[in-house]
Amino acid sequence: MLEIPFSEIPSPCFLLDEKLLRQNLSLIKSVAEKSGAKIILALKGFSMYSAFPIVKEYVPGTTASSLNEAKLGYHEFGGEVHSYCVAYLEHEFDEFTDYCSHITFNSIAQYEKFKNRLKESGKAVSAAIRINPEYSEVETDLYNPCIPGSRLGMTADKFGEKLPEGIEGLHFHNLCEKDSYALERTLQAIEKRFGHLLTQIKWLNMGGGHLMTREGYDHDHLVNLIKGLYNKYPNIKEIILEPGSAFAWRTGYLVSKVLDLVESGGKEVAILD
Repeated sequence: MLEIPFSEIPSPCFLLDEKLLRQNLSLIKSVAEKSGAKIILALKGFSMYSAFPIVKEYVPGTTASSLNEAKLGYHEFGGEVHSYCVAYLEHEFDEFTDYCSHITFNSIAQYEKFKNRLKESGKAVSAAIRINPEYSEVETDLYNPCIPGSRLGMTADKFGEKLPEGIEGLHFHNLCEKDSYALERTLQAIEKRFGHLLTQIKWLNMGGGHLMTREGYDHDHLVNLIKGLYNKYPNIKEIILEPGSAFAWRTGYLVSKVLDLVESGGKEVAILD
């Protein structure tokens, strides 16, 4: 708990506890060092830029899902900036190449549309395609990127035997606050459907949803999963994870004051500021 009384804190505000944040960050860094994975911050999950000077002590970069997030990562965080958008806008794409080291496309068609501009940029930007494993353990359809008819990523039947020239990575994301065993089952589904493509890539982005800072998460299992991938696919030089909520999991408080109490339906209801 806090070592200062709530009465001394402005209200309302979101209060981040640096000690708790550093505990999460130390754990995340430890997983990265033990496994050889690159773990970066998903800005859509935690974008409190006032905390970036602390966070960047532990991780090498960020991942963005919009141009503004790419700018935020580049200018306020520094380090590597990765991006994935369902569709890139023509008038914005050149800026992505200015800020990003890795760009994931949602489809081969999107890659074909922009690949020449990627080359013409003269920047060392590595390109990937997002895949749809057609497997997910997310219970709520609204948050499940693998439901039938999903717009997110390409299913295996849309690929040929070889990846398009210039594609160096694959990206998937199908977890939401899940553990390493859900990731293991996901990888089994991916190897079944995309195994022939895994032998052709330089890097694999396993997305977010890895809630490794939640109590009870099996970190050794996650480390062994990642090491196993490196051993099985020596062509893969970089495995990337991009959690968001895991960074700030249980590190803060929403501070507010009760302004009034009203009775409604037999319940006492608090009115906050």
